[in-house]
Amino acid sequence: MSEEKNFFERNMKWIVVLGVIVLVLLWGVAKYNTFVTQGEQITAQWAQVENQYQRRFDLIPNIVETVKGVAKQEQEVFGAIAEARTRYSGATTANDRASAATQVESALGRLLVIAENYPVLQSSQAYRDLIVSLEGTENRISVERMKYNELVRVFDTNIKRFPTSVIASLFGIEERAYFDVPAENQVNPKVDFTN
Repeated sequence: MSEEKNFFERNMKWIVVLGVIVLVLLWGVAKYNTFVTQGEQITAQWAQVENQYQRRFDLIPNIVETVKGVAKQEQEVFGAIAEARTRYSGATTANDRASAATQVESALGRLLVIAENYPVLQSSQAYRDLIVSLEGTENRISVERMKYNELVRVFDTNIKRFPTSVIASLFGIEERAYFDVPAENQVNPKVDFTN
């Protein structure tokens, strides 16, 4: 028994050092797993944003066709919407899709301004139903984007804070991008019918 006690007394500092190393490793694994979990939550939330974008994109052709019937001279706006939808479907990253989505929003905003200038269109029940559906979708998109940005905020904060920043850099975990609306899309579109 004294030989065993003697072993622990002689090696106590190494046992403590080994214990600390094990605790640090366990903490590092736990933090890494936290990053993985948060990353997956962000990916899932982005999928929710894209689901709402898809709903919007499903509505847009119906709105465009309804407006086209009345506003034939507005071909530039129809082209911008088609281009933006194509850019979105060709985007491969969340950042590219977010950028393309804001392009869609800008073109859609111009379309809605144009539609307001056609009383015949405004009186159409089909058009009004489409606009109500679009408004509901825009509200859902806003909520999903807000949730996405909140998850990104928590994730990015964890990456930047010490000592978890060490774990993030060891495993190459990088910040995620917020969904921001570019400054040029924060201005109301101007439509001029004087030409």
